[in-house]
Amino acid sequence: MNLKTQLNDSMKDAMKSGDEVRKRTVRMALAAIKQAEVDKRTELDEMAVISLIQKEVKNRRESIEEARKANREDLVDANEAEIKVLEVFLPKAMPDDELKEIVQAAIAETGASTPADMGKVMKIVMGKVAGRAPNDKISSAVRELLQK
Repeated sequence: MNLKTQLNDSMKDAMKSGDEVRKRTVRMALAAIKQAEVDKRTELDEMAVISLIQKEVKNRRESIEEARKANREDLVDANEAEIKVLEVFLPKAMPDDELKEIVQAAIAETGASTPADMGKVMKIVMGKVAGRAPNDKISSAVRELLQK
């Protein structure tokens, strides 16, 4: 079952059960997917949908930081609940040590030695990781290992 179908089914279940947080969160994710499809004039594949969901999670994490600065615990709680709903649809997160192994293998494969070679390494790592780690986490791991 593809991810968009899972999202639609989850929204229907949330409507039936009266789960407002899940309904609202899934509806926002579906709207973001639909908007991206309209903008690109094509249907998104699984990786693009996963990427959009990761982007939504990242946006909510940034909102949590801002809400904490403003002492708005109600917004922190709401965003954390939405993150929990969205994380259900993401693939299992890759452990840090496994990510570092993949990055080290990519560095060896490309012969990269300086941070200027980061693009070559990122290209290989992104293909292997396939949405199991956020892009910012990948880039920080690549940067860290290239600076050693």
